[in-house]
Order: sequence, then C-alpha cells, then structure tokens
Amino acid sequence: MTDFRPRGFQQIPLVVRNLLIINVLVFLTQLLFESRGLSFGVSPSGNPVTFDDVFALHSWQSNKFRWWQMFTHMFMHGGFGHIFFNMFALWMFGRVLEGVWGPQRFIIFYLVCGLGAALCHLGVLSLENVRLYNMVMAYQDHPSLPSFVDFLARHHLRINNTSFLPAWQSDPNSVMLINKSKDLVYSAYMEIVGNPTVGASGAVFGLLFAFGYLFPNTEFMVYLIPVPVKAKWLVAVYALVELSQGLAHSAGDNIAHFAHLGGMLFAFILLRIWKSRVRNDFY
Repeated sequence: MTDFRPRGFQQIPLVVRNLLIINVLVFLTQLLFESRGLSFGVSPSGNPVTFDDVFALHSWQSNKFRWWQMFTHMFMHGGFGHIFFNMFALWMFGRVLEGVWGPQRFIIFYLVCGLGAALCHLGVLSLENVRLYNMVMAYQDHPSLPSFVDFLARHHLRINNTSFLPAWQSDPNSVMLINKSKDLVYSAYMEIVGNPTVGASGAVFGLLFAFGYLFPNTEFMVYLIPVPVKAKWLVAVYALVELSQGLAHSAGDNIAHFAHLGGMLFAFILLRIWKSRVRNDFY
C-alpha cells in the first residue's frame, strides 16, 4: 500500500506541463476578451460573436455549435476556482499517469476522455432540449398566465420586462400580452439551448478514474476526513455524487455532471481495451 503525498511542482512531465500552460493561456485570453469587450465580429442577428460563441461547447440544437468546440471547450474555464481545481487535479494525477504510460499514450487518453465527456454531455443535453422544445411548443398552442409563471419557475428564469407580469395579471385575456408571452417563452428556450459548456473536468475525471483503477489502494488525505481514503473509494464516491446530482438536475445547477461521468466511462472503456491488447506491459 502506498501513501500518495504530492511534494511540489517539480519535474512535471512534458504533456502535463504543456496542458497546464495551454489551459492557463486560453483562460487569460478569455479574461482579455471579456474585460475589453472583444469579439470576432457581428452575427447575422446583430449580436457580437464572443470568444464563448466560437470556442465553448454548444448543444447540437444551437446554431452556435461547431465541430471544433468538442476540442476547444476542454481548454476553457468558467472562473479562477474552476481552472485552479482542474489544473491541480491534472498535475496531481496526470504526472503519475504520464510517468506510467509515456507522453503519447497519456495525451491520447486525456483527449479521448475529454471527447467522450463531451459526447455524453451533448447526448443528455439533446434529450433535455427536445423535452424542453416540446414544452415550448405545447405552450405556444395553449398559453396561459399560470403556465407562463410555471415555466419561468421550473427553469429558474427571469424576464427583463418587469412590467409584463403585472400588466398580464391585470388583463389575463389580452391577446397582445398572450402573444408577447409566447415570444418570451421561445426566447427563453433559445437562451437555454445557447448556454455553452466549458472546462477540462471531463478529461480530469477520466484521469481520476484511471488513477483509482491502476492504484486502487493508494491513500489520500481528504479535507474534513480525519483518516486516509483509498483511491478506489474516492473514485466510487465521486461517481455516485455526480450520478445523483445529474439525475436530480436541480434548478440553477450549471455543472455538467454527465460530462464528468462520461469522462469516467470512456476512461474505463479505454483502459479495458488497452489491458486486453497489451496484458504484459499495461501496468
């Protein structure tokens, strides 16, 4: 049994080091675009084309989806806390795995987990968006004030026009306000579908799974837990938490839980393939 204790940022392997550098540089570029209001021009609708519009991962139903976003979103992050914890995990687990596999196999593993996470996330998101679209179309056929309020509450939405609801409440049969509510519901749907996803978390969860798979009895000291925790139990707990939160799908939860699970799933598949092909030198 080994005791895993990171001892500093010395001797970072080539691929992990380059991934850390690329993620930080992309994050700084994001901040530059946001702080200075930079864009890649103007869309046909007249809105500026932002950094997120081009490189963050959008759902298949969005007109902003581009194939390269499957890769580029893995190097973007939503804030300092997001990038710090992802890069810390990349360093902590990635340097060990790259040392075991070498740079070529490690980068293949990392990218496969990231792409697999994106596919799983987009698959789940597509089902959710289809269900949401059906709700929106049902509302277009049968609009009502209670249904409108329920739609806003269910999807944790607010409308910019603060006078709309009071006006409709005072005149619930107004054709103009009913038609306006249809436009607002459809606009809310387009906004939800257009929400992008960023982060290396899917690939990082793949690394976490691989570490637990290869070194199941390695012990970690986990914050607020007074005793060491074995890697296999840490991975199991993370997987169960992500599954439960993904199924719960709480309002306002903007974490891509099924992307995390997708990274773990593709890590497991790839590890099993490698183990079956090269039994003698896998470990």
